[in-house]
Amino acid sequence: MKKYLFFILPLLVLSSCKKFLDVQPESDVTKEELFSTEEGFKEALNGVYTKCAGGDLYGGNLTFSNLDIMAQNYSFTDLNLQKIASFQYKENILKDKNSTIWSGAYSAIGNCNQILQMIDKQKGVFSGNNYAIIKGEALALRAYIHFDLLRMFANSYKYNPAGRGIPYVTTVGIKSTPFSSVGDALNMAIIDLRDARTLLSDADPIRSAGYIIGYPNKTYPGGYTGQKATETNSNTLFLQNRRHRLNYFAVCAELARVYLYKGDYPNSLSNANDVISASKFPWTEKEDAFNPNVQQRDKIFYKELTFGWYVDNADINKMLTDLYTKVNVASYQPTPLQLDNIYEKSSVGAEDWRYRQWFLTATDVTPNRIYLVKYTKNSTPLINLHPVMAPALRLSEMYYIAAEASYDTNPATAISYLNTMRTHRGIIDLLPTNLSKTAFMNELVKECRKEFYGESQIFFMYKRLNLDVIAPSGQVYPASNNIFVFPVPDGELTYNN
Repeated sequence: MKKYLFFILPLLVLSSCKKFLDVQPESDVTKEELFSTEEGFKEALNGVYTKCAGGDLYGGNLTFSNLDIMAQNYSFTDLNLQKIASFQYKENILKDKNSTIWSGAYSAIGNCNQILQMIDKQKGVFSGNNYAIIKGEALALRAYIHFDLLRMFANSYKYNPAGRGIPYVTTVGIKSTPFSSVGDALNMAIIDLRDARTLLSDADPIRSAGYIIGYPNKTYPGGYTGQKATETNSNTLFLQNRRHRLNYFAVCAELARVYLYKGDYPNSLSNANDVISASKFPWTEKEDAFNPNVQQRDKIFYKELTFGWYVDNADINKMLTDLYTKVNVASYQPTPLQLDNIYEKSSVGAEDWRYRQWFLTATDVTPNRIYLVKYTKNSTPLINLHPVMAPALRLSEMYYIAAEASYDTNPATAISYLNTMRTHRGIIDLLPTNLSKTAFMNELVKECRKEFYGESQIFFMYKRLNLDVIAPSGQVYPASNNIFVFPVPDGELTYNN
């Protein structure tokens, strides 16, 4: 990855907070100076999160863009968006965005590697558990980003584990990293995640019994004696809001996801159950999901997020408005019939919380327009119950993973996991305990599509399971690498040969 690593340090410093830039101008900062103090390591790690949460990556392209369009969640009249939805990878609209994702992701990975290259040499500068937390998060970020690149730019593990994967970059320098096989790249991600889990196991404050997950702006009635959120109680800003970072449970969740992609059901189930059995992430209460006071309404099932990217800034809020809720001209909208079909309104879905709470139907225009409101932010001076987040890992996904990983050995337990999820989304009808594997998987895929609407995860499920992709028009895109494998940018192939 020589062509991208060349610019890591300037990007890393630019991503740091203003306070750090005031101390030392960018042009004078060396790697040794940056990593001479604990604060320098913190700023460097915060810079990686800032970059990842930007529009080029998880604050845009990897959550609210092509992956979700290709999952056929919307209907378009715009020609360029139609090209994306029909997998026309040779078109510039896709080529340009793929190149942006590739370069931005490897830049963020390079910044992780800068931290990891220096942290063991400077172990003496850290206080408390910060060495283990920073190193653990840097390893986890490196694995998380690589895994998403692998899911985009390589064939699935199920299709061919020996096929060409991606460069899994773990060093800093000008020498390019060759492409690994899909299987080798997955194994390297697992090693990084397992090391991160070990480091965070004893160090992460989120594991403490006193760390209570909840809403930052919840108004409680007089005399309330129940638990209140403690996520911002630490005296150190760095240790607050652990779910906005790759915390211990997020690493377990990502391991469950990676092992499932590899088809390793025992390890996938074990890690998913580490999250489930911790009982750390409370189910969303109906009174919060449907609170008539918009300032007290949970729009994304916030307490259930194991990890999410903090994207609550003016630029991304405007982008989300333009994409989903701008009156009469929002870019991404399903038709009413399309939405009804996805959420099975005619059968089990009429009372589905997601169907009722995430979407607003405007009936004053013809044809009716559907607005996705899960990412809307209340206008000032109204407050919000929680910040705007790009969901990354959810408690619900752990139930879906546990269900799939359990079926072959214990179908009743697998169906129980899925029924639990349906119940917590307002679906009253339980699935029968004698579902065949085919019927069970059909129900699981439908459920995941509902849950991950607008989050860009369902496309990866279609790919992992090698499922045909069906457009709203009924057109079928047969499962194949032609639709599931994003072309590696031309410049990278030329450079890395």
